[in-house]
Amino acid sequence: MFPSPMNPMRIVSLPCLQSETLSIAQGCRIVGGAMKRPSLPLWKLTRVRYDRMVDTGILDDEDGVELLDGLLVVREPQGSRHAVVVGLVRAVLERAFGRRYHVREEKPFALDDVSEPEPDLVVVPGPARAYSDFHPSKAVLVVEVADSSLELDRVRKGTLYARAGVADYWIVNLVDEVLEVYRHPLPASQRRAARYGSLRVVKRNSTVTPLAAPRARVRVGSVLP
Repeated sequence: MFPSPMNPMRIVSLPCLQSETLSIAQGCRIVGGAMKRPSLPLWKLTRVRYDRMVDTGILDDEDGVELLDGLLVVREPQGSRHAVVVGLVRAVLERAFGRRYHVREEKPFALDDVSEPEPDLVVVPGPARAYSDFHPSKAVLVVEVADSSLELDRVRKGTLYARAGVADYWIVNLVDEVLEVYRHPLPASQRRAARYGSLRVVKRNSTVTPLAAPRARVRVGSVLP
């Protein structure tokens, strides 16, 4: 019982808040089920604003975030196996694609208006100096190395890469020690989000050929620890 703010002498009763510990003996009515938390409205960030925050120093490498579908998402920390495999994949892709392409490692990729992920590796046309004034927005191959981030790379990032039309998307799956090759991106429909129409799981002793390097043969074992 508390005084009313409108009349200090008047006593008013406050309603009992729902809790699992309440009982009828306490004078409160038990309502079945737990209270649902209301969903929070999210303010999505455009890639242009995100880049401006980086350029002005509001965000930097120490913040460890990337822009995914308008949201700032914390990048997964790298373990030793992850770091080694990124290096192995880069060496293999540089041999496969040659000088006509540039292999970027953990650098921003201007995917669309609301996404700027930092894939473990992305293969883009042209020399490195071609991107001195802007981040690349077209890729012939995107590769993510996944252990603890496997579901994020499959579902969240896979949807974004498919939506942007990335034709060749690989996940080096360190959990099962296989290479997952996603191709044939399909646009979003009324019932489903954008997705890849083809998934091939390639084991250690098999090979795979990048779409943009048809003469190359990448042995999966060469990119696994």
